[in-house]
Amino acid sequence: MAKRAFDLVVSAVALLCLAPVLALLALAVRLDSPGPALFRQERVGRHGRLFRIHKFRTMVVDAPSRGPALTVGTDPRITRLGVWLRRSRLDELPQLLDVLRGDMSLVGPRPEVPRYVALYPAALRERALAVRPGITDPSSLQFLDEAQHLAAAADPEREYVERILPRKLQCAADYAEHATLRSDLAVLWRTVTMLSRRG
Repeated sequence: MAKRAFDLVVSAVALLCLAPVLALLALAVRLDSPGPALFRQERVGRHGRLFRIHKFRTMVVDAPSRGPALTVGTDPRITRLGVWLRRSRLDELPQLLDVLRGDMSLVGPRPEVPRYVALYPAALRERALAVRPGITDPSSLQFLDEAQHLAAAADPEREYVERILPRKLQCAADYAEHATLRSDLAVLWRTVTMLSRRG
């Protein structure tokens, strides 16, 4: 209950305070490349419920038809502004709306697309999906440079499915079982600190 109240207050205040920044970023995305400012994608939420996540668009509009689902290294489908948005993680800011709506939390396991959730072992799947997904979590910080890591792999899809995804899933299950409001605050602080260093 305290976690949800914290999410509501912080996301509402953040959206109000950041409204001018969000508007400028949305305009910049529209001016940088043709297409909408926001990117929406179906993800798996708490207890397996599907929802649509919101981000600032960082790729060309026809990206799905021009390459793989995974974004690897300096993917040519990423727009000029998108490179900076991804590095700074400012593309994630619209997810404050998802937090306010109750689909997400400020801190929680990052939500995956259905095709990867289908690969979860049953026992870990239930544990990992027991809580709302979040904008940030310990595994997000651990894999901050995931795209670059995948770019170095001979087979990025296999590297993700066989090595990265199991580690993320275990981390998500551990989070769901042991997280507290205090530990969430620590994750938020680490997130802000790490991203501010990246500019």
